[in-house]
Amino acid sequence: QEFGRKLVTVWVLGIGALYLGALVYAALHARESNHSDQDFLTAGSNLGSLIGCLTVAATLFSTFTLMGMPDLFRNHGVGAWFFLGISDCALAFVALWFGINIRRRMAVRKFDGFSGWLSEQYNSHQAAYVYLLGIFVFLVPYVAIQIKGISLFLASIMPGVMPSWAWSVAIVSVILIYSEIGGLKAIIFADSIQGLMLFGATLIIAVGCISHFGGIGAMFDSIESSSPALLSLPGPAGLFTYQFLIASFLAIVMIPVTQPQMSIRLVIMRDTPSLARMAVLLGLFSFVLILATLPIGFYGAALYAGDTTANFVAKVLVHDQSPVIGAVVIVGLIAAAISTADSQLFALGSELRSGAPSTRFQSLSMVRGAVVVFALAALVVSLVSNTHIVLLARTSFAGTSLLAPMILAAVFFPARLHRLIPMVAALGLIVFLSSLSGLVEDSVLGLRVDLVVFVSVALATATILALSR
Repeated sequence: QEFGRKLVTVWVLGIGALYLGALVYAALHARESNHSDQDFLTAGSNLGSLIGCLTVAATLFSTFTLMGMPDLFRNHGVGAWFFLGISDCALAFVALWFGINIRRRMAVRKFDGFSGWLSEQYNSHQAAYVYLLGIFVFLVPYVAIQIKGISLFLASIMPGVMPSWAWSVAIVSVILIYSEIGGLKAIIFADSIQGLMLFGATLIIAVGCISHFGGIGAMFDSIESSSPALLSLPGPAGLFTYQFLIASFLAIVMIPVTQPQMSIRLVIMRDTPSLARMAVLLGLFSFVLILATLPIGFYGAALYAGDTTANFVAKVLVHDQSPVIGAVVIVGLIAAAISTADSQLFALGSELRSGAPSTRFQSLSMVRGAVVVFALAALVVSLVSNTHIVLLARTSFAGTSLLAPMILAAVFFPARLHRLIPMVAALGLIVFLSSLSGLVEDSVLGLRVDLVVFVSVALATATILALSR
C-alpha cells in the first residue's frame, strides 16, 4: 500500500508538471494575442461552440463533481438526479434562451460587464451595487470551499508533500499568476483542459464501478436489497423533499442569468449559431457527466456506507484505481478547483471595474488588483470554512438567483424599469442572508425561506413592472 501511494505521488507530480506547463504556455500565448484591454477582459469575443462548451462546463462543474456528487448519491440516493441532473440539463436551455436575448440587448463588442450595463439600464448605480453585493457575498465563499475541499483531499492522499494550508496557498498562487498574465483567454484554455480531464476521469471510474456489480441492472438490484431507501424520494435522510427540489431547480437554472463567470461566456460567443451549438453540447455534457456519478455513489453505498466523506472519496477515486488513473483524477480535481476559482475571481474583478462610478477606477490595473484582493479573501475563508461542498454550492446558487428578476427585467422590459426593482433585490438578499445566519426562521408557514424569498422578489418585480409607465 505504501509503495502504491508513492507510485501515485510520482504520477501526480509528472502529470501535474505537464498541466502547469500547459498553463504557462496558455498564459504567455494569451498575453501575446491580447492587443487591448477588451481582449484581456473578453478574450476577443470570439468563442467557438466546442471551446465554449468546455469553458462553460468547467465553470459549472467544479470539484464537487467527483468529490460531492457521488457522495450525494451514496447518502441520499436517486433524488440527487432530480436535484442535479434534470436541473443542469434545463440550465443548458436557459443558457441558450438568455444568451440569445442578452446579445440582442447589448453591444457585444463593447461589453465589459453586467454591473455597468445594469447601471445604464436602470440609470442608477444602485443596480450595480446590488449586483456586486450579491455576487461577492455568495461567490467568494463558493470559491473558498473549492480550495478548501481539494486542499484537504490532497493533504490526505499525499500526506508527506504539503499540509492542507500550503496546498491552498499554492492553488491560489497558480490562479493569480496565469490569470494576471493572460486574462480570460488563459482561463478559457485552462477550462478546456479541465473539462476534458474531468469528463474522461469520471467516465472511466463510472465504468469500473458498474463492472464491480456486473452490470447496471445488477447494480440497482444490489442497492435495492441493501439500501432500498436510496431508490426513492425523499431519500434515507429526507433531504429531497418537493420544496427542496423546486427551490434547487429555480436556483440552478438561473445560474446563466445571475453568475457572471457563466453569463459573460454567453455574451462573448462568436455568433448566435455558435451559442446554439454550445448549449446543445452543454446539455449532453451535463447529462452524461452527472449520470456517470450515480454508479460511483452507489459503489460507495455498497462498499463504504459507513465511511466518512473524505475516506470514501479517497478510496473510490484513488485507492481503488490504478496509479495512473488515480493520478489523473487527482490532477483533474486540482484543475477543477483552479478553473472554477479563477473564472469566478476574474469575473468578480471584471464586474467591479465595470460597475465603478468613475472612469479613473476603470483601468485594467483595477481588475488585476481586485482579483488579488478577492483571491486573498477566498483564501482566508477557505482556511476557516467547512467542507460541505454540494450544499454550499446550492446555497451560492440560491443566493445569486435572487438577482435574476432584476436582470431579466432589464433584458425584457427596458422601458418600464424603476429604481425600486434593485431595492427589492437587495431586500431579498438581506432576508436570505439573515436566514442563513439564524436571525430569521428558515421556514415561513411550512415553506422554505429561500423559495419564499425568490417568489416574493419575482412577484414584487413583476408588480413594479406592471405599474410602471
